[in-house]
Amino acid sequence: MIQLKKIAYAFALVLLTLTAQAQGETNNWYFGKGAGLVFKGDSVKAVVNGRLQTEEGSATISDKEGNLLFYTNGITVWNRNHKVMPNGNGLMGMKSSTQSALIIPQPGTDSLFYIFTTDIQAQSNGLRYSVVNMNKDGGNGDITARNVFMIAPATEKLTAVRHSNNQDWWVIAHRWNSNAYMAYLVTAEGVNMEPVMTNVGTVHGGAHRKAIGYLVPSPDGTRLAAALWDSDSNFEVLRFNRSTGEVSDPILLKGYEEAYGVCFSPDGTKLYGTANGKGGGKAQIIQFNLQAGDEAAISKSAQIIGTSGSPRIGALQLGPDGRMYVARQDNIHLGVISKPNALGKESNYVDTGMHLGGRKSDLGLPNFPQGIRPATSRSANIR
Repeated sequence: MIQLKKIAYAFALVLLTLTAQAQGETNNWYFGKGAGLVFKGDSVKAVVNGRLQTEEGSATISDKEGNLLFYTNGITVWNRNHKVMPNGNGLMGMKSSTQSALIIPQPGTDSLFYIFTTDIQAQSNGLRYSVVNMNKDGGNGDITARNVFMIAPATEKLTAVRHSNNQDWWVIAHRWNSNAYMAYLVTAEGVNMEPVMTNVGTVHGGAHRKAIGYLVPSPDGTRLAAALWDSDSNFEVLRFNRSTGEVSDPILLKGYEEAYGVCFSPDGTKLYGTANGKGGGKAQIIQFNLQAGDEAAISKSAQIIGTSGSPRIGALQLGPDGRMYVARQDNIHLGVISKPNALGKESNYVDTGMHLGGRKSDLGLPNFPQGIRPATSRSANIR
């Protein structure tokens, strides 16, 4: 009996290992000025085969085994062979939009994908989507619908959260000159063009440059965080209902000049943000303890866990290896936070943590939806 238990336990471990190894949708990153990373297990290496050039936003997608499918800067789409897809030019994102592109698979199929795009600084192209069919062009993919209009004007914020049914998606954006978050439901039938609209939190409006800044979900999808870029700017944390698409309970973290990137720790208990000071030159990474207590306590928990030698830093993104990567503008290195669940400087920020093989980062890193791989976080205990 003991021997049977050992065999069963060993078999369960093998299954868990195979499952972990099969979740490779975020293993390939292309961003910045021809920069790229490939993750495999706990290892990561720089690659220089990418064609993408972007000042800010990009998106990539791989299959479950970690094989590259395609990538985009919101304007051009390159296939797995780093060639422009048929009909892959002329998407209406912008390479200088914070989150110019986001890729999600259509529920119920392995072959259809949506590319959502945002225009720069609340301009007239707004929020749109295009469709990729991977069965076309010999399995390399083709754009079969392009630039389907959703709403304008919208900010540069764009993310997605898996629905509570673990099949469908909520694609989340923000209306311009409004405090409205818009959550579009994506199902096997397509994109529902009537969003769930929640008026909550800060108005995103004024000078068009205030449209800048990231919007990201927590790893379990129950929280959103936004960076509200300006010379007198803020971070905001909100709840997200994965069943209804509604946003609620805003917490405003004030006074971080040129706030740009945001990212939750893998366990969901910390929030990281980047801020650059008015006009740049004061690049800092701030950590907030989301378990500190109420809004005032969370605000007071702020710690600068790292500064950068770059005049500006941008996106923060969790890697499949559990580390957090920091975009450094026009630099051959990414910053790396090796222990993002740890409190304060124990999180261990290294400004030259990842060499890019001679290619350069800019302000963006690839935009991934929550739920593209299994979440390992728990919901932070916030009021």
